[in-house]
Amino acid sequence: MVSLVPVPVAGGIATGITVELPRTHLVIVAGSRGYIMCGALDVALLDAPHMRSREIVAARAVGVKSIEDLLAAPLESATSAAQALGVRPGMTGREAVAMLL
Repeated sequence: MVSLVPVPVAGGIATGITVELPRTHLVIVAGSRGYIMCGALDVALLDAPHMRSREIVAARAVGVKSIEDLLAAPLESATSAAQALGVRPGMTGREAVAMLL
């Protein structure tokens, strides 16, 4: 099952996406400029030389199981493009999403 929900954050409304898969969930909160995601996101891959030209704005938090967990958790890593916008490891998902609207 896939669910989409509005996620109010400072500055607007982001989109929360949960994908229920066998034995796991993918959890994402997206703004118009980029997204944050659960530990399934491979930041190193998105920053690899063959992907760098895409300038994907994304960050990851680990150990989260819900949209609220993702918003409250500190980010573990962020792509170079996300860091260029001010998204940094250690900030909460909620803080990052506000920057990505």
